[in-house]
Amino acid sequence: IEHQILSRLVHASSEASFVSDADGVVKVSNTLAIEELDAKIGAQTSTVLTRHIASGASVVERLVGRAKKVGRSSERISTCTGLVLTEVVSVARGRFLWRVTKLERNDLVSAFAGSTPYLSIAADGNVLAANAAARSILEDQNVGIGADVAVLGHDQVVLFKDDTRTDIILSPQHEANSGAGKNNLRSSLAMNANTPDVLHGLPVPVLQIAPSGRVLTANEPARKLLGLNGEEFPPLYDLVEGMGRPISEWLSDAVDGRGLLKPEFVRATSGAKDLYLQISLGRIEEGGETRLIGILNDATELKTLEAQFVQSQKMQAIGQLAGGVAHDFNNLLTAISGHCDLLLLRHDQGDLDYSDLMQIAQNANRAASLVGQLLAFSRKQTLKPTSLDLHDVMSDLAHLLNRLIGEKVSLNLRFEQTDRVIRADRRQLEQVIMNLVVNARDAMPEGGEIHVRGQMADLSEPLERDRASVPEGQWIVLEVSDSGEGIDPEKLPKIFEPFYTTKKTGEGTGLGLSTAYGIVKQTGGFIFAESVVGEGTTFTLYFPAHLRSHDETIAPVAAKPEPLGKQGDGIILLVEDEAPVRAFASRALRMRGYTVLEAENAEAALETLQNKDLEIDIFVTDVIMPGMDGPSWVREALKDRPDTKVVFVSGYAEESLAENQSRIPNSVFLPKPFSLSQLNSVVQQQLA
Repeated sequence: IEHQILSRLVHASSEASFVSDADGVVKVSNTLAIEELDAKIGAQTSTVLTRHIASGASVVERLVGRAKKVGRSSERISTCTGLVLTEVVSVARGRFLWRVTKLERNDLVSAFAGSTPYLSIAADGNVLAANAAARSILEDQNVGIGADVAVLGHDQVVLFKDDTRTDIILSPQHEANSGAGKNNLRSSLAMNANTPDVLHGLPVPVLQIAPSGRVLTANEPARKLLGLNGEEFPPLYDLVEGMGRPISEWLSDAVDGRGLLKPEFVRATSGAKDLYLQISLGRIEEGGETRLIGILNDATELKTLEAQFVQSQKMQAIGQLAGGVAHDFNNLLTAISGHCDLLLLRHDQGDLDYSDLMQIAQNANRAASLVGQLLAFSRKQTLKPTSLDLHDVMSDLAHLLNRLIGEKVSLNLRFEQTDRVIRADRRQLEQVIMNLVVNARDAMPEGGEIHVRGQMADLSEPLERDRASVPEGQWIVLEVSDSGEGIDPEKLPKIFEPFYTTKKTGEGTGLGLSTAYGIVKQTGGFIFAESVVGEGTTFTLYFPAHLRSHDETIAPVAAKPEPLGKQGDGIILLVEDEAPVRAFASRALRMRGYTVLEAENAEAALETLQNKDLEIDIFVTDVIMPGMDGPSWVREALKDRPDTKVVFVSGYAEESLAENQSRIPNSVFLPKPFSLSQLNSVVQQQLA
């Protein structure tokens, strides 16, 4: 029972906790203690703590000794990652309950993860924090973190100093040689240790900065990193930028003691390529004057990964927004065009209202086309991929493209013969190519030449380009290039975003390239753009290469509407959460002679089907609805009615719909917006 109580206590703790016996053997341990301290059952407590605390065995002996006397003991102890509170409580039968609580993290400990020793020393000489390199020095001299350090044989550069602590870095390349070769730490900290020799001996980039921002000293790693030459250096605010506030204000805060040792990300202004730095500032007093010490770390790779992640998240968020907007618009357009169809049934071409109704129908179709482009960008459109030879596609398109570009621009096509094909929707691929060629034409108002090239690329390793990684393997590459005006560098990263356009008002919707982006990505490919202002732009598309024999259909095929035939005869269960769409669909089907039962959601549909005597010939259901979705409720209903036909309708094709539909027999898909004749035709085909 006692063991069970201790076990519950340990596992209920929000801190790293474990229980040891009188011999120091760990008996119970919670998840945090195992993950953070490696305090597995059967391990020795001294071994557990030694992994994180210098002289862990002596710390355990000291804490346990006090706990035996007064029942409880605790110490603030520095580890390689910061300050922790280690507590031990004596419980029944020689058991000890341990709890290790993180108090704070010293940012400079993580900044000096390499071979440069870093120490933070309290005013009384006790070591508060140390990185791995400094800990090895202390252990060589049998000095534990938290103890009063008496000797230290390395020169120091003081990073920060106040009444409570001093942060220093030690030069690993220079040993003091006085007496026994070791200096008293307390006296050495009082010395002016900021000599250029010591600074230049450090293997990490270090700057000494005046309060005005002038760089006083830079060691060799800092010079190399920032591209500095000579003995006179530009002020820091001319070397870096990008904090969101003036560099001078940041330095002023550091001089006043605010934000010290807190790493800041900045971008170096010198050099041809992007260089991002993480700078930590410390403050020292020298000859009555304040100086700042800046520790630099190259953070370019980190910022590049961050930028890739942000761009990916941004495009994904825009895609989700576009898909959601398109879905809602398709519901609206279905209701508008559907009720317009109903009105047209009651009017012939001689009626005064007929032309107005036709205008409504035509503009609804134009709106549906725009929504289709949004769906293409969000990669939620219904595709019908087939095996396509890029050479054949371009041969068929050449005549149309020549007509599109006009007489001032010439089109040059060059394609490498290959036995590989692209798996894509032909209509969508043609749309991508036409859009890129038309954009190239518009970029050359005075005329020029457009080059369209196709070739195979066999990547033996991933291709890193424009914040994306093209996996290794065989790819078919399509390039569309022009010699036009080019795109400004600051605009280039935005060109694939919906509604972003560099054209004048009225000349473009900003959906062309976003549509191309979505189609290429949904096909499993990549699209890149590179441009030089005044020289031209090149779009490069990578498509996975497939064998010609690979010719099965992957995506769900939308039913093709046929002319209306005979009067309908059957019972339909119509499930649609959008009331206007449901009203139009039910009227359209009833007009063809069908009996229609309506349900506003899946739950209502299943409730209707509880009547076992009710005969249903076909389910017509929306895919995405509040609560249970279309495929889910249909699968449930088919358990008792396995022969019932199904028509799925949706404002966009969900990524999982193809797989869901393939598992449901006798089902077809009808995308929104659909017309009266399309709905009746699909239902009639299913019931035939």
